[in-house]
Amino acid sequence: DPNRPPSQTESPVTIADRNAEAAMRELIHRIHPTHGIIGEEFGNHNADAEFVWVLDPIDGTKSFMTGKPLFGTLIGLCRDGVPLVGIIDQPVLEERWVGIVHHGTTLNGKVVQTGDIVHDLSDAMMYTTDPQMFREGYELERFTSIRDAVKSPVYGGDCYSYACVASGYADLVVEADLGVYDYAAIVPVIQGAGGYISNWEGGDLHLDKHDTECHGRVVAAANHELWTSAIDLLSSDTDG
Repeated sequence: DPNRPPSQTESPVTIADRNAEAAMRELIHRIHPTHGIIGEEFGNHNADAEFVWVLDPIDGTKSFMTGKPLFGTLIGLCRDGVPLVGIIDQPVLEERWVGIVHHGTTLNGKVVQTGDIVHDLSDAMMYTTDPQMFREGYELERFTSIRDAVKSPVYGGDCYSYACVASGYADLVVEADLGVYDYAAIVPVIQGAGGYISNWEGGDLHLDKHDTECHGRVVAAANHELWTSAIDLLSSDTDG
């Protein structure tokens, strides 16, 4: 895509990336041989299965390579394309969020919840991994509108940004240029903690809707009021 900065389209791949995903795949194949797998490093296997694991061995490879402990391992389990269970694991800080839709989210075994104090965008702290992840035109215009509406944007968080929302520390995450492996595990973590996560149009994040509805654009919010306000600024009747 000529409109996408190379820094966003050319993600570095480390030996650790490949080794970690290979180990997870081997374990899944051995214990659940009928399950499908979608992985960032080794592609799809039996992706039409009822149960599909979605793996990102190191989300935030650049952070990992430069020693910033905001990367994480993402493991999601979907049923018929719907994310049901998600794990965000940060090994350096020894923090692990586990989310199960309708059953809650825990951090190292303790229940966490999203914040319900901030309800106006003007008071909200918003995470975005990189402002260059938005295409010139539609995406950048929409991002700029919400960036200017919040109290303060915070850059550089990768999957840890969503974990902060789940734990009640941050209010909002707005991103684009994501793959299904970037958000499938995050959906249950946010929803289990009481938050809201969707594509920019407000639609559910579903494996089969990535190319037709999501287009890699994701918004997560601590509560319904913030999510509704964010969707009002991000959504459009036309896709740029």
